[in-house]
Amino acid sequence: MLRVEFGVLGEICAWAGGQAIELGPARQRSVLAALLVKVNQPVSLDQLTDCVWGEDPPRRPAATLQSYLSRLRTSLPAAWDGGIRRSGGGYLLRADESAVDLHRFHDLRDRARASDDATAERLYEQALDLWRGEPFADLDTSWARAQRHVLQGERLAARLAYHDVRLRRGGHAALLGTLESLAAEHPLDERPAAQLILALYRSGRQGEAFQQYERIRKRLAADLGVDPGPDLRLLHHQMLTAAVAPAPAEPAPAPPAPGPPPARAVVPRQLPAPPPVFVGRPRELATLDDALTGDGGDRVAMISAIGGYGGIGKTWLALYWAHHHVDRFPDGQIYLDLRGFDAANAPMPVETALRLLIGALGADPAAVPRRPEEQTALYRSLTARKRLLIVLDNARDSAQVVPLLPGTPSCTVLVTSRNQLPGLIAGHDARHVPLDVLDAAEARRLLLHHLGPERVDAEPEAVAALVERCAGLPLALSIIAARALMSPWLPLASLAEELRAESTRLDALDAGELSADLRTVFAASYRALEPEAARLFRLLALHPGPDLPPPAAASLMGTDARRPMAGLVRAHLVTEHAPGRFAVHDLLRDYAAERAYAEDSEAERDAALRRLLDHYLHTAHAAALLFYPNRRAIQLTEPLAPGAVPVVPRDHQQAAGWLAAESQALLWAVRRAADAGLATHAWQLAWSLADYLNRQGRWQDILTTQQAALEAARDQGDLVGQCRAHQTIARTHLRLGRYDDARVQLDHALDLSTRLGDLALQARANHSLTMVFSAQERHGEALVHAQRALELYRDLGDKSSTADILNSVGWEHAELGHHREAIDHCEQAVALYESLGDPYGQAAALDSLGYAHHRAGDHDRAAGRYRHALRLFREVGDRVEEAVCLVNLGDTHRSAGDEAAARREWRAALDILDELDRPGDDPVRSRLAARLGDR
Repeated sequence: MLRVEFGVLGEICAWAGGQAIELGPARQRSVLAALLVKVNQPVSLDQLTDCVWGEDPPRRPAATLQSYLSRLRTSLPAAWDGGIRRSGGGYLLRADESAVDLHRFHDLRDRARASDDATAERLYEQALDLWRGEPFADLDTSWARAQRHVLQGERLAARLAYHDVRLRRGGHAALLGTLESLAAEHPLDERPAAQLILALYRSGRQGEAFQQYERIRKRLAADLGVDPGPDLRLLHHQMLTAAVAPAPAEPAPAPPAPGPPPARAVVPRQLPAPPPVFVGRPRELATLDDALTGDGGDRVAMISAIGGYGGIGKTWLALYWAHHHVDRFPDGQIYLDLRGFDAANAPMPVETALRLLIGALGADPAAVPRRPEEQTALYRSLTARKRLLIVLDNARDSAQVVPLLPGTPSCTVLVTSRNQLPGLIAGHDARHVPLDVLDAAEARRLLLHHLGPERVDAEPEAVAALVERCAGLPLALSIIAARALMSPWLPLASLAEELRAESTRLDALDAGELSADLRTVFAASYRALEPEAARLFRLLALHPGPDLPPPAAASLMGTDARRPMAGLVRAHLVTEHAPGRFAVHDLLRDYAAERAYAEDSEAERDAALRRLLDHYLHTAHAAALLFYPNRRAIQLTEPLAPGAVPVVPRDHQQAAGWLAAESQALLWAVRRAADAGLATHAWQLAWSLADYLNRQGRWQDILTTQQAALEAARDQGDLVGQCRAHQTIARTHLRLGRYDDARVQLDHALDLSTRLGDLALQARANHSLTMVFSAQERHGEALVHAQRALELYRDLGDKSSTADILNSVGWEHAELGHHREAIDHCEQAVALYESLGDPYGQAAALDSLGYAHHRAGDHDRAAGRYRHALRLFREVGDRVEEAVCLVNLGDTHRSAGDEAAARREWRAALDILDELDRPGDDPVRSRLAARLGDR
């Protein structure tokens, strides 16, 4: 019958058939620990509740306990002759007591107490060898701490009893080092002090024995105000009178048993088969080649740590490279899976790994020592001067790997891990080989190798969709290929459709086995995270941008996120692809979203989203005011959520850089705020982003964000938000030549602003109507609205908007042939813009002034104003207005009779418009091309 062994004198563990059993999270292990302490005895639900939660149990502890017990039953082997059973009002775990290290320790200790010294010495050694550190080392409940305290006392008592036996049998010399350490650990305990004093005296070091006695006597007096006890005083008196009983002779060692046969001459060939399909990775393979050979010829000594998240292809790379270099390792190749992130098993203990490595090198199992340090020494002896390749796959951390490194420079070690391994890199000069996803061409080649050219060529669009939605992750591509091969009748388009929805994408990447289930692979990495890193990982699902900076991460968490983010980077669940920019793979983001909805409450997710939106709103607003300093600012009406971390850009350049880096995330933020019913966030974010998008010519993005803001404002009855959105949508339609659409929007805006009694919004609506009527060449109507807007702006004291509308009034006068009025208003606009320090506005007014002079027939002055405007447009980076100004300058040259200069300016304008490729510019481009004879 299968035997299951349990350990609690260290971390909680269980073994069956030489394989570790996964015991689940800490509270679940607490349940098992309580049952193991009282193995074969019933433990009530109240006792289990106290063991797991102490004084802070959940509202329904019984249901949670039953869930833990059910999972433990599932984890424990069905073939085991034991198990967890109901007993009265509680549960008991039925097992052989000798299978639990704690009860085996008690049995050996009790038998030692009743035995002669020779037998007792052996039994105490066996009992103390069972300890693997602190009992219940992986639990931190009040019950575990109390149990730990009791058991550590029992261990100390057993050690002292063992030392008494050894001293009675003449082992004083061998014990000296141990006794000195123990006396230092327990400076007020008289028993280890007495044992040390006796061992010193019997070893001929009487002076040191008397000094040790004086040391503890003074310590007891100073710390406790007492004298030594009778046993210690008696020993002191016996030393003074030379009455200490002489030490018995050290027992002669038993004749050595016939030694184990020497290690067999074994050349291990343990590498698993190379990956049947392998594409890409030229840079990483070259890095490994370089590490192997070095710059100075053959340099075999090498440790390379291959890192990346689950499914990225670490093992495939290691095995592919290893098989291509087996000839370099004539003494063999060893492969060991350390199970650092195994979905079904705990990480392999170092002791087990050492035994497997030693066995691979041909040592007789009977010759392998019991103590880990002796195992390490034997392993390094067996590898000395051999040219071996050792592949340590799936390592949990550096601590698991370091004891497995050979001590000779002739061996090469490849280590793969989902974690970064800084201990190996810093302490052992390991070469770090990070892996990234495959590019689109490599991903397609991988599918081609799996599925064959006939099936791939038959559905090129579906293959492209599969490549895109697997996002370059080799395991995802292989899983989807496996599903396609298992269902040859299934169109690839159907698989691509399954991968379309984020909420079900991971279901599509499950081929039915643990090793072919992407969710399971990700879960192994997630379970290894510290709690705060796991929380940040879940919250990152709320951020959809391609990457995010630390302030956005801190806003998600509501606190400093640097340490948890560093933990995610070490675990390769997040990559820092540029300084201060952290990205999450799309499929990992899907998994993070699943965990967020499973583990975080709706209130927690909503609070994190609000902090993130506040970070973007307050930072974008500050950036917008620096990007366009003279723009009439809006007031942010929503208070900053506690824990949100806005950024305040220093200047125009930093504001523009931040808007460029975060533009995709800001587009999402508008949509997400609208979906969440946060109308004010939605329209104020859209307002903050509009100028940047306009300068970039991204008018469709403006329409998308403003429409989302408009719908949210309507739903919430926010008239100001509606009015702002209508106005921005109108101006964008105007940019695109959709004049009727712009009029519709502005009629709504003017109606809303009148209902609100908001003079600023009325002024802005009239201003926009000026531009619409002007574009339709209805200049009389345009001038009426421009003059109404000018009156309102002056009443409001809005100098920047006054400058804008002065420019428009001047333009309309020019179109109507009122040359003197046109020049006067445009010159006022130029002067006002200059006083405001607004180069963009100044350029626009100079362009209008040039046009007014042109219409008045003063071509020299017109050209001068246009050239001045061009310099300013180029300084502020407005390519669209630069092209318009070049067209106007060319027209002035033609009117002045300089055809060559005109063609030069028109050519430059056409080049810019072709580059921008805006649909609304097609008529202008056609006219320019016709003038130049291009089309």
